Amino acid sequence: MNPRPTPKPVTPVLPKGICCSACGCRHFEVLYTRATPAGTIRRRRQCRHCGRRITTSERVGA
Repeated sequence: MNPRPTPKPVTPVLPKGICCSACGCRHFEVLYTRATPAGTIRRRRQCRHCGRRITTSERVGA
């Protein structure tokens, strides 16, 4: 008799991207973009639903 294979645990698939901490919306508009001396890009974003503002920092891929 063959033993039953053990099922693999299911890992939840989380959506990528940023999420507003106030309302959970994923739709943002970019207010302005600035380059830093360290080679990163800073963007100031505003949630289209509730208006909350966040700052994101991005690295330029090589």
